[in-house]
Amino acid sequence: MSDISGLSLQRLLDHAYIGVVIHRWDTEIVYANSTAVRLLNMSYDAVIGHDAWDPKWFFVDECGKRLLIEDYPVNRVKRLSEGIQDQILGLKKADSETIVWFKVNAYQEGAQGGESRFIVVTFNDISDSKSLFSYQDILENTQDVVIVTEASELAYPLGPKIVYVNEAFEQLTGYSADEAIGETPRMLQGELTDAESRARISRALTHQESITETLLNYDKSGRPYWVEMNIIPLTNRFGEITHFAAIERDVSERKYLIEQLKNKNDDLKMLKRDLIKIVEERSHELQIAKQKLELIAYIDPLTSIPNRRNFFEQSELLIGVCNRQNLSFAMGIIDLDDFKKINDTYGHNVGDQILVEYSKHLKSLFRADDVFCRYGGEEFAFSISLKDKNDVEVIGQRLTSQGVTLSVIVNADSQPPTTVNYTVSVGIAVVNDIESVDKDDVLKAADTALYQAKEKGKNGYVISYS
Repeated sequence: MSDISGLSLQRLLDHAYIGVVIHRWDTEIVYANSTAVRLLNMSYDAVIGHDAWDPKWFFVDECGKRLLIEDYPVNRVKRLSEGIQDQILGLKKADSETIVWFKVNAYQEGAQGGESRFIVVTFNDISDSKSLFSYQDILENTQDVVIVTEASELAYPLGPKIVYVNEAFEQLTGYSADEAIGETPRMLQGELTDAESRARISRALTHQESITETLLNYDKSGRPYWVEMNIIPLTNRFGEITHFAAIERDVSERKYLIEQLKNKNDDLKMLKRDLIKIVEERSHELQIAKQKLELIAYIDPLTSIPNRRNFFEQSELLIGVCNRQNLSFAMGIIDLDDFKKINDTYGHNVGDQILVEYSKHLKSLFRADDVFCRYGGEEFAFSISLKDKNDVEVIGQRLTSQGVTLSVIVNADSQPPTTVNYTVSVGIAVVNDIESVDKDDVLKAADTALYQAKEKGKNGYVISYS
């Protein structure tokens, strides 16, 4: 039989032994075969109709690092217009510590720039072939200490017995792998190692549970150091816990005040309570600093509004909403007129003050569903949905200084205070055919409209329709 035209393609996909998921160009899932639903361990209704972003799960790379949304297979194919071949990715649900590993392929189906484009993603489960030691190159090159012990013979003095340590362990402790393997992690503990912390760790291992502790250890030369450790049970393919892995990080700097106590005499013990308080405050400051660093990734540090990276991610999601709800989409660029002249005349501090004040002004103009950011320098960008494309005229009037005096007061202590007035120019691009929209093209059209607004004399707006 050579004529296969009568075969049902969907029936073939439904019975394939690999997972097949088909996305629309806006990343909404329109098809998933039974194997894909089973491998993802989700219901069919939880898959169909959803887009590439779902807070209930996320992808990690081979190092276990969480992927950015733009690096998900479907978004990468869409962004780079090229396929993905044999990429190893892990899928982790938010309510589980288990990672399911897949080998993923993805490609675009349909004519480039066509109205009906799809992204096809295929994958198969390779979790069974990825044992702990398939990660040896990663473990050997990580800066964190990794120790693996057997899960049997936990009681002192025999266990738990070390079966693996990485290079970071050797560098931190001074012990070679040959010296450590066969020993127990208790070899690193000493007289000042907290007994209650050790007891909590022992109870967690006995009950085969995960635990996080900060513990005082000693290297081969007797030098004390603090580690923040996360101990997790490791299972084989049958679900049996066979080993424990301890991932440790040197946090001695955070604990240096406590370390000094071991060489102090009895008179200094009266200060211990105050020193612990200082350490806790330092830990709190470090936590706040960490939170600030996480904000920097998505928030502009000067104006405290979203930055360009956040803007592009949220604009992509807004395009999908407009497509599904049959709304028009608009993207615009705002530029502060003669900003260089303001900086040269009044100084960069005044320029920064204007950027901050205008950012506050923007917050009062946009709706909760709108997307805006500081695009760079004195430029701001925004994306909005429109039920009626003519509504964009109102947006243009609101954003410019027509009818509103844009100003900041500088040198408030002087008599009279100095007031700096400024204006803005706006370029807006409106798109009706949202299904085939490319945000980069829309942004270019908005930039061209901004240039035209500047050419017309500034302090105004120009709208481009497509």
